[in-house]
Amino acid sequence: MNWMHYGLAVVVALIACSLSDWLFMGVLFHNKYKEHPEIWRSSITEGGESKAIVWSTLFTLLTCVGFIGVCSIFGFTTVSRALALSLGIWISVPLPLLITNGFFIMIHPYVTLSHAAGWLAKLLICALCAGFLL
Repeated sequence: MNWMHYGLAVVVALIACSLSDWLFMGVLFHNKYKEHPEIWRSSITEGGESKAIVWSTLFTLLTCVGFIGVCSIFGFTTVSRALALSLGIWISVPLPLLITNGFFIMIHPYVTLSHAAGWLAKLLICALCAGFLL
């Protein structure tokens, strides 16, 4: 494994994924979050979102490091193989989880849709970075 390429892929993926998260999980359907304000943490809305954003970014870093690492270790270093892996992961993990949460948590369906699309975008970004930069 070339550590320079790996590091570059992770950094590019982290920056692009952070922008993607901002779009899909913050901007898109923002007004729908207000339909059930009782499910959102009041400490975040009262004290600002900085702490939550930092933690979220650290978990996004974990996603980027993990996905690109798996691609590197198992030889998914072509764009098509990395994209196939990202779709497989999305279909088997975040999509069912988010849909199931949508059944039991009082959350607008558009928010669930936006978060599912955001996870797909995040995994596709990681796949493109792995495919092009590894």
